[in-house]
Amino acid sequence: MNAGVALTVDAKPERVAFAPDKTAVIVVDMQNDFGAPEGMFARAGIDISGIRAAIAPTARVLAAARRAGIRILYLKMAFQPDLSDAGLPDTPNWLTHQRMNVGQSVTAPDGSPSRILIRDTWNTAIVDELAPHPDDLVIYKHRFSGFFGTDLDATLKDWGIRNLVFTGCTTSVCVESTLRDAMFRDYCCLLLEDCTAEPIGEGLPRTNHDASLLVIQMLFGSVSDSSAFVGAVERVPVRTSG
Repeated sequence: MNAGVALTVDAKPERVAFAPDKTAVIVVDMQNDFGAPEGMFARAGIDISGIRAAIAPTARVLAAARRAGIRILYLKMAFQPDLSDAGLPDTPNWLTHQRMNVGQSVTAPDGSPSRILIRDTWNTAIVDELAPHPDDLVIYKHRFSGFFGTDLDATLKDWGIRNLVFTGCTTSVCVESTLRDAMFRDYCCLLLEDCTAEPIGEGLPRTNHDASLLVIQMLFGSVSDSSAFVGAVERVPVRTSG
């Protein structure tokens, strides 16, 4: 899988170099509840235009990564049908998601029954444009960080991964939470700013998205964009079988 090949990406605060065979792209929560017009965010009146805008550049990143043999791993925010993994009723995780009507029964666009933020439903499926391929891995999570109570760290270590490229939503919540936890576990992290989005603070002079980009490039990793990443990957020889 392109062992020994250098992947060099222009980024802030400085250029980063990755080995493709030790790199994985993480797609955080790009699921219908957050990114589809019929999902939880849209039902709550939250503007999802930024998340929708991140889909096309993310698709280009995933296509380039697959051509280079870079692993792709999807995270999905979802709870068990009985909400047993959502926390006790007086805990912040429970209360935050109750405000978003977690578990509520809804009707999917195809007319089938579904439930908000519940595993194995339309609501928690990845948006169609970014649907996982058979070789990709999907991991459910039940807190903002993809490392909390999941097999994410063990899986990455089993794959020999040292470098993580982050895409997804939302920038200041699940993306940043997972990226911070990754840095604490000594992974080198690169966030692609046009492949992430954040509706919180959108009308402020500096958005939550902007604040996350700043703190990440200063303390927790590096920041680049899809064009720089795809350009770097296209300079990597295409993987061959055997």
